[in-house]
Formats: sequence, C-alpha cells, structure tokens
Amino acid sequence: MSAPPAKGPVTRLLELASLVGLFGLMLGVDRLVGPAGGPWQRTGRDLAAIGFFLLAGTLASSLLEVLRLPHLTGFLLAGIVAGPYVLHAVDHETVADLAIVNSLALSLIALAGGAELRMEAVRRGFRSLLAATVVQNGLALVVIPATFFLARDLVPFTQGMSLPAVFAVAMLWGVVSITRSPSAVMGILSQTRPAGRLTDFTVGFVMTSDVVVVVLLALVMTAVRPLLDPGATLSLAAFAELGHELLGSVAIGTTLGLLLVAYLRFVGRQILLVLLLLGLVVVEVITYLRFEWLLTFLTAGFVVQNFSRQGEKLLHAIEHTGEVVYVIFFATAGAHLDLPLLGKLWPAALLFFGVRAATAVAGARLSARLAGDPPALRNWGWAGLVSQAGLALGIAARMQGQFPTFGAQFGALAVAAVALNELFGPVLLKFALDRSGESGRGATGEGAT
Repeated sequence: MSAPPAKGPVTRLLELASLVGLFGLMLGVDRLVGPAGGPWQRTGRDLAAIGFFLLAGTLASSLLEVLRLPHLTGFLLAGIVAGPYVLHAVDHETVADLAIVNSLALSLIALAGGAELRMEAVRRGFRSLLAATVVQNGLALVVIPATFFLARDLVPFTQGMSLPAVFAVAMLWGVVSITRSPSAVMGILSQTRPAGRLTDFTVGFVMTSDVVVVVLLALVMTAVRPLLDPGATLSLAAFAELGHELLGSVAIGTTLGLLLVAYLRFVGRQILLVLLLLGLVVVEVITYLRFEWLLTFLTAGFVVQNFSRQGEKLLHAIEHTGEVVYVIFFATAGAHLDLPLLGKLWPAALLFFGVRAATAVAGARLSARLAGDPPALRNWGWAGLVSQAGLALGIAARMQGQFPTFGAQFGALAVAAVALNELFGPVLLKFALDRSGESGRGATGEGAT
C-alpha cells in the first residue's frame, strides 16, 4: 500500500487556522453559555466536548506529523490545552462526564490486545517474554523502591513517617511503577501498522503485564499492611480472593470469546453495536461481579484470534471503532492532567520518571542478553515500557481507599509521574518502531523476521 501524499505548507496553514478557530469557537461558546444548569444543558456540553476533542485532536495530531511525533501526542496536547487547567474550554464537570468513554476505550484496547497475541508469535518469543518479565519487574521492584526510600525528603507526605512505614509506601510505589499502558501501545500500533519481533514483544509484554501487576499488588499490599497499620495482621485470605478473581476472569473471558466467535461466524453484522454493548454494559456487569474486566477482555480477544478464523474480522472492526474512541480517550486523558499539581511535585515526579525509564533500559539490555534476542530487541525493547495510564491511576485510587492517611497525596504523586510517562512514552515507542524498520510493515503484509 503506497503512502499518502505529503501535505504542503498551504494545507498545514489551513489546519493550524482551523485548530485556532476551533479553540476560539469552543471558548466563545463556554463564555456565552456560562455554567451548565440542568441535565439537558449538561448533555449538550458533553456532546460539544466530544465533537471538539475529535476535531481538535485530529488536527493537532496532523500538525505534529511535521515533527514526526505520534498522533497520541496530538490528542493529549489538545486535551491539555483545552482542559480546565489551561484555557478552560472544557470544564472539570465535562471531563468527569466523559469518563464513560474510558471504559469503552480500555475494553476495546484489551480486546484488541488479546487478539494481537497470536499463539505462534507468543511461542516464538516466549523466552524473551519470560526473561523480560522476570528481569524488568524484579529490577524495578528493587531499584525504584530504593530510590523512593532514599529520596523521601522530596515526598511531602512521608515526612513524620517511621522508616518501616516509608519502606512500605516505597514498595507500593514500586508496584505502581511496573504498570504499563496498553492504550498507548495499541494507539501507536494503530497509527504505524508495524510488524516484527519488537512489535510482537511489546504487545506480548504490555498485555500480559496487567496480570503480573494484579498478582504483585495483592502480594505487596498483604505483606506491607502490618507496617502501615499496627492493628493489621498478615492474612492469607487475600491470596484466595486473588486466585478466585484471576480464574473467574479467565473463565468469563473464555466464554465471552466463544460467544464472539459464534456471532462473528454466523451473524457478522452490526459489530459496532456489539462492541459498544461490551464496552458500556458488560464492563459494568463484570465489575459488579468483582472480576478483573481488563483480563476478561484480554482473554476474549486471545480466544477469538487463536481458536477461530475470526481474529482478523474482530481486529478490523475494533480498528474502525477505535479510530474515534482513541481520540476522545487520549484527549480526555490530557484534560485530566493536573498541571498545577505537576508543578508542585515536579522534582519527585521527574526523579521517579527518570529512574523508571533508566531501569527499563537496563532491564531490557539485561533480559535481551539472557534470552539471546536480536538487535531490535536489544536496542529498543524498553521503548514500549515507558508509557503509563489507567492502571497506574486505578492503583493509586485504590491506595486512597485502603490507606486514607496518605492515599490522597500518594495518588497526587502518581498523577504527576504518570503525566510525564504518558507524554514521553508514546513518542519513544514510535521513534523505536521507526528506527527498527518495523513501522508500516504490517500494512504491506510483511511478517516478522
């Protein structure tokens, strides 16, 4: 497939003028209408914000192509500039209302991620995935908590804590640090259409890392709770609950995958409506049942891809739906970024960002050497591991409920660190795919080497 013709300077100027005009229009409407009152006015603002994010995100991503930056960066920047912390073209309430898009986007991302995990590629790269999982997570759970402990003077809420309590918080921060961003990876893959060992490794590692994080979170929280709560005792009940949650999620995902196979095989129409139903309704049901819905959708996509001939049809449908959903999801994520908070916590956030990225690079080099990986993985295997998003913030929110004495400040620091990882991670991954020569190979049908 030939590449689209390059846009000339006149087209770029028209895009820039359209983007500026769009921001001006949204600001004018916001000032003219004033604060939202009733539900109908609130709904109108939400719909206007969705349309604005779609247009502004698309235009911004197109303009950033000049700098060879990924489309996700344009979506994020459009949300940041329009959000409540810069121009206030979209207010806090509207951003909160659009949270429903998050579950839809993440369900599609998990479903597509499972469908991208082809058994042959996983089997071929199993040694690399195993080495990377052990080395990356093991190294991060040593280096990053140690950094947190030594740099505790930069973290305001650790002042006055005992050293054992600081150690416990550092271990919890280590778990947050090993979360990755399937959404960022899938967004970059949808733009660059890559194929190759680096692509297979990145998808496999990032999609399976959520399972590792869920397990480690339960283990660490159970182990450190007595250090934070003197009245708590070490209990094995959490491990039984964890096993029930994981096995139940896989079982439901397998059933859902088989139902999708039957629908795609014998009906095959209105797939968009089915995906919307999964993302908006089934997610809530699985959450109510207290199962891990991301793991459920990951399993469902894996079943469709590897135990039927409907995998490509599913990916094709998600691709067309996701083109719209991804823009809104990442623009909303940009609007969520608390820039004043980042300004207050930037020394600690910048330190943890740098150490986490350096740990990913060192872990990738070491695991690649142990697994005998090809040059693409040795040089760039770390690039897809920098981004963070929803899971890290979800764990931080859980900390707030579990540990109210410091949970809010812990969550604030997590938001600041995730902001940096979310901004720079997609850029690094796209750069790595371009430099390794894998960008665009999936569109031409070339396989992995």
